[in-house]
Amino acid sequence: VGFEFEKTRKPFKKSNPGIVKMPKTLDELAFYSVGQLSELIRTRRISSEQLTTMYLERLKKYGPKLECVITLTEGLAMKQAKAADREIAKGKYRGPLHGIPYGAKDLLAAKGYRTTWGSVPYKDQVIDEDATVIKRLEEAGAVLVAKFTMGELAMGDVWFGGRTRNPWNSKQGSSGSSAGSAAATAAGLVGFAIGTETLGSIVSPSSRCGTTGLRPTYGRVSRTGAMALSWSMDKIGPICRTVEDCALVFNAIHGPDGKDQTVYDAPFNYDPKINWKKLRIGYLKMEFDSVRFNKTISDSVLTVMKRLGAQLIPIELPKLSTEPLRIILNAEAAAAFDDLTRTGKDDSLVRQGKGAWPNSFRSSRFIPAVEYIEANRVRFLVIQEMQKLMK
Repeated sequence: VGFEFEKTRKPFKKSNPGIVKMPKTLDELAFYSVGQLSELIRTRRISSEQLTTMYLERLKKYGPKLECVITLTEGLAMKQAKAADREIAKGKYRGPLHGIPYGAKDLLAAKGYRTTWGSVPYKDQVIDEDATVIKRLEEAGAVLVAKFTMGELAMGDVWFGGRTRNPWNSKQGSSGSSAGSAAATAAGLVGFAIGTETLGSIVSPSSRCGTTGLRPTYGRVSRTGAMALSWSMDKIGPICRTVEDCALVFNAIHGPDGKDQTVYDAPFNYDPKINWKKLRIGYLKMEFDSVRFNKTISDSVLTVMKRLGAQLIPIELPKLSTEPLRIILNAEAAAAFDDLTRTGKDDSLVRQGKGAWPNSFRSSRFIPAVEYIEANRVRFLVIQEMQKLMK
């Protein structure tokens, strides 16, 4: 209540990449940031076609080991890369994503390719359109090289073809549900990736795999052409190697498309030149002090922020229980996949345990409408209390 977005739209600013040197081997470029890669492409020291070929080779080599790729979009990628090189040669440079190879979580529709949702009943599904996010990245000149694995119907890291792996420890899953997007980015198989989050599906695999994920505010990125899980909670965002890479990608994908009516028309005024002395950073002291955190790491994070000049403020979250609000997600997900439950096709899903989707969808049919409404009323209260805290 009373909150307003910024109205003024300022020019987007990015950091000066400085002197970006070509490495001795092309493979070393795999771990360069988008900012660094874009400078090499802009100055034509490397072509998008060369970069795309290198990433495709890495995807073919490491993708099966990490179980992170559902579909390679090689034909489209080479076509887009060559087009990018032709445009740049003519002086038509579209910006920092021009010619950069990326991958998308396989719940985003891409014309001419399968969109499997990581699930057995949909593994041959082809949606004959591009999701808004895919269109916007194409307009920015980015090159789609792969569609990445996701936990089946956006839960966990298990999909119809296996379990996506953490590149740092292949015996461990990459967490979910943007499992493939995080694993592939961490392993240097793409310049960046797109993930989605309903309940931790960007931040969780990013934490596990060591990537930088941006879970945008609800209503900032259009979900047109994306699988719906929870209409009032689903978000789309970038998974990258650096914070500024996330800003570069988010700048290309945010804003209304005239179709998803939940999207706000608000500016994204990013400026890398932050005055840290003007920043007030809240941190959950109880969590940082808890045994669940590595004390050395948590202390060092706070120490670095203090050294940069930020004012650290210990905070506590509102004293409202949020766990019961999960029925909102459960009810909306059950509605989204009601046909699976009614037809019995939910029996074909890989996971069938107590907490897995098939049983969650079935049991969610017994959530009373009154309880769903009450949960949303509590959610409204949580939102008001969080805004008071952020003020």
